[in-house]
Amino acid sequence: MIAALAGFIFGFDTVVISGANLPIKELWHTSPWFHGFFIMSMALWGTVVGAIFGGLPTQKYGRKKVLLWIGILFSVSALGSAFATDPYVFSFFRFIGGLGIGVSSVAAPTYVSEISTPSTRGRLVAMYQFNIVFGILIAFLSNYFLQGVGGGNDWRWMLGVMAIPSLIYTVMVFGIPESPRWLVSVKKDDAGARKVMERLGMVNIDAEINLINASAQHEAHAGHDSKRFFSSKYKSILWLAFLVAFFNQWSGINFILYYAPEILVRAGLAAKESLLNSIAIGGTNLLFTFAGLYLIDRLGRRTLLIIGSLGYIVSLAMVAWCFYAQASAGMLLVFLLMFIAAHAIGQGAVIWVFIAEIFPNKVRAMGQSFGASVHWVFAALITLITPVFLDQKDGIFKDNPWPIFGFFAFMMALQLIWVLTKVPETKGVSLEELEKKLVKE
Repeated sequence: MIAALAGFIFGFDTVVISGANLPIKELWHTSPWFHGFFIMSMALWGTVVGAIFGGLPTQKYGRKKVLLWIGILFSVSALGSAFATDPYVFSFFRFIGGLGIGVSSVAAPTYVSEISTPSTRGRLVAMYQFNIVFGILIAFLSNYFLQGVGGGNDWRWMLGVMAIPSLIYTVMVFGIPESPRWLVSVKKDDAGARKVMERLGMVNIDAEINLINASAQHEAHAGHDSKRFFSSKYKSILWLAFLVAFFNQWSGINFILYYAPEILVRAGLAAKESLLNSIAIGGTNLLFTFAGLYLIDRLGRRTLLIIGSLGYIVSLAMVAWCFYAQASAGMLLVFLLMFIAAHAIGQGAVIWVFIAEIFPNKVRAMGQSFGASVHWVFAALITLITPVFLDQKDGIFKDNPWPIFGFFAFMMALQLIWVLTKVPETKGVSLEELEKKLVKE
């Protein structure tokens, strides 16, 4: 739970900007491109950098030390963004927070997967996603209740309040143990790993350590090291990690979460109503994430991806139709909530679990870094370009975003084909057994 709390700050930081979006746009009067790149997506570019390079310290220095530094980055970002005097200072501190998000998406799922049992790994790693979603809901609530506080500076309160959970999380990380799999496979510290396993209540500790050592020796003899991470041996795993992260973002999830208030204003709701309905989006996300947590170790990862894909296709197609036909705002909100439910029970529940479990012990942090990097590169690109489309007054969009949602629906049809033809089931299988199945000799 403590490690997964990094996800709470991740979710809060990711979405809190939605409440500050319009006030900052009015305060600094930046261009659409500047606003998209420096204001809205700068945290995501920091996330990309953090995800790309987060695997190296996580692998070298251990999961615990990196989780601790994540909390420090979040705290600095929250306070710096709140007190920013111009868009450049603001963007710098949002970038710092993005670094924390990127590294957390590597270190936290890796850590939790390595202290879990095969039968509980799905829902324990998915606790990271639950905390992301919980953080998103709290951010929407916080934005709603802080609206109007401090005159025209309410957005500063919205961003600065994140320092509180960040500092609490940082203190709590001091009390967690290091990953026993990291201690065995990287530090060669069997005695230290045994103490951690005893503390975690694991049974057959000697057999577990022997299995991890055998896996590490197998990887070493087969040349499975960080220098050969992109070798043909990992080809199928790398494609699985790439595509699950790629399709996650081309569902449009970040576009909808970041621009929820603006999308709802376009549909005819007043600004205050749009913030309130953003809370409905966050609540739906939380409710169906609970369902995903319950089902992921029962139905399996592949089945949830299929269910989610079908929900995506229907909901996104209908959202596109609602905008095209200028249907009622209430109908649009229903299908947006259906989209959120499909994401929460499918991709949202599965992505961090799936990436964390398909890579071997010795390169898991690097594999998580690769998958998270793909995820955040596309998240940043989508967040960068969509303000331009939203502000377009002529051409295909004409201030109506229906083609964006139609495109996302098409991408989810491609995801469904990929899941049905290429994705293996990983539930209930030990990490070492998965390695034998997925790594080519």
